[in-house]
Amino acid sequence: MTNNKKIGSSFEQLEKYVRVHSNPDVPFVEFDFAIGAPELFVELVLPRLAFEAFCKSNSVVHMSNEQIAIVDAESKKWRYGEDTLMASNHAQSPS
Repeated sequence: MTNNKKIGSSFEQLEKYVRVHSNPDVPFVEFDFAIGAPELFVELVLPRLAFEAFCKSNSVVHMSNEQIAIVDAESKKWRYGEDTLMASNHAQSPS
């Protein structure tokens, strides 16, 4: 087995995750797609039928609430930095 075949077979075994952001009644689905680790994802948009085919062909798993919370916390850390006084003040409106 060549290196490429080994990489391909191990890649196929990795879990693939989706997290849908759009409402169920809109024609296009906005979602995050991750392979192996839910924290590292790309943002995609597909027509609803294409999204359903995409999910089926990739045997995706919808992110759990716990995974979503971790992803959201990491996103805030990237946007606002570590938990500091200024990072805590980002959501407060001025007096």
